[in-house]
Amino acid sequence: MPYASLLNDILLKMKFGKTIKIFLIDGDPNGRMSCELSNWSGKAYKIPRINIKECTDREDLTSTGVYLLFGKDDEGKDKVYIGEAESILKRLNQQLTQKDFWNEAIVFISKDENLNKAHIKYLENRLHDIAKSAKRYNVDNFIIPTQSSISESDRAEMEEFIENIKMLVNTLGHKVFDEKREFKPKRKQETFYINAARGADGQGEPSSDGFVVFRNSKAAATIVNSMTPSFITFRQKLIDEGVLVYKGEYFEFSDDYIFSSPSTAAVIVMGRNANGLTEWKTKHGKTLKEFETNDKS
Repeated sequence: MPYASLLNDILLKMKFGKTIKIFLIDGDPNGRMSCELSNWSGKAYKIPRINIKECTDREDLTSTGVYLLFGKDDEGKDKVYIGEAESILKRLNQQLTQKDFWNEAIVFISKDENLNKAHIKYLENRLHDIAKSAKRYNVDNFIIPTQSSISESDRAEMEEFIENIKMLVNTLGHKVFDEKREFKPKRKQETFYINAARGADGQGEPSSDGFVVFRNSKAAATIVNSMTPSFITFRQKLIDEGVLVYKGEYFEFSDDYIFSSPSTAAVIVMGRNANGLTEWKTKHGKTLKEFETNDKS
């Protein structure tokens, strides 16, 4: 590998502290806000739908950029639409009449007006692909955005821009671009296992959202009579949604799935009430409780 490519790969994997400046435009934590990163030419706006009409006072919102519309679908699941525009404010006003699911927009522009049409088309396509890959939100785009052709240097600049977009969108409350499995260089990464009766054979790890059970893990084929009714209902919901797929002697997880807690994850895997802190164990037999107590770093 050439030295420059190797250095770039190392830098991408390194994490540094960041200073984020958030300004409450109207002095209201539920209102409009701008968001900037130190030493970055980009700028974000978080705008509630009900405040879009007030944004005529923000001249920079008439510039080129990308935007995300956030809301819920009819079943209460997180939903996002990703778009681009040569005039962000004009497009957001159009979306007030074209899409009704969203209640909040997050916008990204360049403070030095260095984003052109090719740049924002590239950003739109990449952000769409990342959101689809993460599988956290239902993506409302019916047509896959086409990726523009830009130079190698512009592509590198836009990829850095995307990393900052991902960071700020997460900071502003949406994990739409985050993988379900968390890879943190400074934290000891450990996989936990459950191997139990009726075909249960699960693998997973703790996350900032709860506990992730990995794809292809096996859940018990049947449940015990004493299982809490709410868990029985939840288990059936996962079956109905295709998260758990019946394989005869067990149910298989069709994808990584984030549970609210290790215990909920253990209950669904084992088909009975369970304490996830003691049921999930490392390959060496250490429980999750012991791991969290003794291996904090």
